[in-house]
Amino acid sequence: MSITIGNAVLRHGLLLAPMAGVTDRTFRLLCKEWGAEYLVSEMVSAKALCYEQIGKRKESLTAGTAPLASITEAESPMAIQLFGREPEFMAEAARMLEEGSYRGCTSTVPPVAIDVNMGCPVRKITGNGEGSALMKEPQLAGQIVSAMVKATTLPVTVKIRAGWDAESVNAPEMAKILEQAGASLICVHARTREQLYSPGIDLGVIEAVKRAVTVPVIGNGDVLSAESARHMLDATGCDGLMIGRGAMGNPWLFREITAALEGATYEPPSLSERMKTASVHLDGMIAHKGDRVGLAEAKKHMAWYISGVRGAASARSAIMNAQTAEEIRTVLYELVRQSED
Repeated sequence: MSITIGNAVLRHGLLLAPMAGVTDRTFRLLCKEWGAEYLVSEMVSAKALCYEQIGKRKESLTAGTAPLASITEAESPMAIQLFGREPEFMAEAARMLEEGSYRGCTSTVPPVAIDVNMGCPVRKITGNGEGSALMKEPQLAGQIVSAMVKATTLPVTVKIRAGWDAESVNAPEMAKILEQAGASLICVHARTREQLYSPGIDLGVIEAVKRAVTVPVIGNGDVLSAESARHMLDATGCDGLMIGRGAMGNPWLFREITAALEGATYEPPSLSERMKTASVHLDGMIAHKGDRVGLAEAKKHMAWYISGVRGAASARSAIMNAQTAEEIRTVLYELVRQSED
């Protein structure tokens, strides 16, 4: 099983999902080290990126939208994910991202593809008619993709949901419209917007989308282990997997799934190895974002790394109250010491 997206060939079709506030550069690189074959940026607002080109404030060169769209060679193959509902803004943003012609661009390589977010369920996004709200406007969704395809030579891919709610599950029909508009790949999160991230997915929706279109279809939702990965592939016939929350605090999940697909033995990391990786993650975030922001944003990741470990509750509290990276590191290695007693 392999997937081709632009000039990228993914041997096993293992993609890291875009997650706002989670899949920053440090996390992306860790997941790639452990087997993710394709990365996607955090959500980038097409309208904000376009408006920043006409703003006069100097801080727009270093703050705002541009940093979210930054790609390094080490991260490639990687896509930039855009959100918005105006075809003209989406098309212009796609053009700028391909050319690297926007203010504050620090990318050293272009994206492999431009992804369109039609799946985000968060109210501040859907309230503007963006993200998964576009599941209610299939024709507009098609117009967006069509405009983007005309504006860039890069593949345009789309991430959708099963539908808006249980009464309007329309992913197969939506996928057909998107394919006709020129989408090169479609990823399906097998929940409706109404379900948010509640337990349980409908694999039948992914299977139906796979039957409806000829472009590659990627399954997404509740891939938490090699077993659930294999089940999604077998049950739906999808071409690959997009892994999100299952990788939080567990970047090794990609290696576990790869081993299962290759029939190889997988040895999970020891607690000591897990805490060493957490420490590397912590240092990377601080190096990338600075002491204050990096430390603050790293705390949730550290809490995910220690999930299920004996003593995690008190350790989590200590991490959240820590003032320095060394304090967090002390907590992590104390958990290792306690496990050896």
